[in-house]
Amino acid sequence: MTLDFEKEKLISELNERKPKKVLVQLAEGIKRDASEISNWIESLGIECIFSGETCWGACSVAVQEAQALGVDLLVHFGHAQFIEVDFPILYMEVQDILDLNPILNKSLPHLEQYKSIGLSYSIQHRHDIENVKKFYEDNGKKVTLSQKAGTNAYEGHITGCEYRGLKAIQDQVDAFVIIGNQFHSMGATLALTKPVILIDVYNDDVRSMAGLKEKILKQRLFSIEKFKAAKNVAIIVEIKPGQKFGNPKKLLEKLRNAGKNAIVITMSELTPDKIMNFYHIDAFVELACPRIALDDFAKYPKPILTMLEAMVAIGERSWDDVLEQGIV
Repeated sequence: MTLDFEKEKLISELNERKPKKVLVQLAEGIKRDASEISNWIESLGIECIFSGETCWGACSVAVQEAQALGVDLLVHFGHAQFIEVDFPILYMEVQDILDLNPILNKSLPHLEQYKSIGLSYSIQHRHDIENVKKFYEDNGKKVTLSQKAGTNAYEGHITGCEYRGLKAIQDQVDAFVIIGNQFHSMGATLALTKPVILIDVYNDDVRSMAGLKEKILKQRLFSIEKFKAAKNVAIIVEIKPGQKFGNPKKLLEKLRNAGKNAIVITMSELTPDKIMNFYHIDAFVELACPRIALDDFAKYPKPILTMLEAMVAIGERSWDDVLEQGIV
């Protein structure tokens, strides 16, 4: 994998903005490039500090760290803008410079039965998406990019928790093709009713997400049943600006009305070690990224539900209704 960090754009932006001190936030897969990026920034006479906190998406912009450190600018590498925040941020999306033709050819047998496809990409492939679209059109497919909707930055762009742009075109396509990795395609298959095909450029793999979807839905039903039997429960609220989903006060009232002994807990990041100390809690509802509960099922010894799943557990929503809407 060859990455283009757009050094010239970075330097141009910094020269224009003229910060004296910056905080650099790197997505998890590119923290290894910190020293090189530091050299570029410090060569301009700018003090450079790197965030060591985890960064799984642009929902985790390190605004609180930046404010605490008194920097003039937050430079965020690896994601597109996700939310509006009251702090200056420079987003450097980073490009994967790859020859996609071999894996696109490899995908054609998986798409033989589909005449029209919905196409989405993770942000590192944005620069190449018109070439991908043309490839499929040249091979007889009708291609529709997912819509720019919600927190997605561009037409065709997909993130881990925003699928309204895909849902908007679902009636127009026979299947969806996701250029990226399993994280994005797994969320898509849970949000949609049409087939989802992953083109995993990092593992040179093309596969349907159908089998994984069935496995995850069984896990979710298991967690919901465990939550129904739980007496002591907790609502977890993350304090990051892009990780706030739902109203904890309203949910707390609903859980207590359903006979649960419920409390609210705040965290900067949800981990197994942190919840372990609340040993008296039988089950949790997380109002942070819904993918925590869905992706990390095996990591946690106690059930963790999303907001929608909690509504199912206390009888305010039906499981069929959630499935029709999409569980993310």
